[in-house]
Amino acid sequence: MSQPSAYPSVVPVGVDTSRASAARVYDAALNGKDNFEVDREVLAQVRTVAPQVNDLAWANRDFLIRVCRFLSGHAGIDQYLDLGSGLPTAENTHQAVQRVLPTARVVYVDNDPMVLTHARALLDGNPDTSVVGADIFRPLEVLGNRVVRSELDFDRPVALFQIGTLHHYLADDGAALMQTYIDALPSGSFVAIAHFCNPETPEHGELAKRMEDKFVHSPLGSGRFRTPGEIRAFFGDLEMIEPGLVLCDEWWPDGPRLEPLSPPRHCIMGGVGRKR
Repeated sequence: MSQPSAYPSVVPVGVDTSRASAARVYDAALNGKDNFEVDREVLAQVRTVAPQVNDLAWANRDFLIRVCRFLSGHAGIDQYLDLGSGLPTAENTHQAVQRVLPTARVVYVDNDPMVLTHARALLDGNPDTSVVGADIFRPLEVLGNRVVRSELDFDRPVALFQIGTLHHYLADDGAALMQTYIDALPSGSFVAIAHFCNPETPEHGELAKRMEDKFVHSPLGSGRFRTPGEIRAFFGDLEMIEPGLVLCDEWWPDGPRLEPLSPPRHCIMGGVGRKR
């Protein structure tokens, strides 16, 4: 496929304090310290229509960790390509999977210089984990990267993550973009996606539209809330692992729910597909 143009949301921001960064906004939502006022302003704007907007980030993070446990502990996957990994948090992909499979190999990919600096410092001394500077929305650039090709064996199953990333891709050819990645994966590989969602329900559909409007017109400039059908298309013809594409909180939760989900948690979906 032809490489898509670079939208404002995918151009590296680095440490420019006048521009919001998806990685730093996510960090702020998780109560991290590696963010600026402009990043917190994005959340403040969305909070005017969704007071519990931070729950989008927590649902995304919790989904990631449960997926890591499933893939490492049940599927036995020992190779991971984490696209748009963002700033390091208290629990990262390599920590979750290497707790189960100590020699699992993880390659993080991001194009934000601030993310790369923090990640390389965190990973110093971990021979099974690497970080690559590349644009995750240019799949041929990622798949052809020397480190990606040398650290991961594409003759064996690989887990590819697009968790909390594709809603920052504003074009309408996301399914074709993902198909490029899927085509490069060997049989037995898995793809995990989490994405802001417009559930198209009377209760939460309008909330999703209002949140999208605030995100897109904020200093971040991105944050599409796609429909379940649009998100499902990103998986192509992969076999969906039960329970399929569902709310992130409903993908194999850790235990019974004692309280109702907050409204924003009804606006982020996740799923895992397997390549036959």
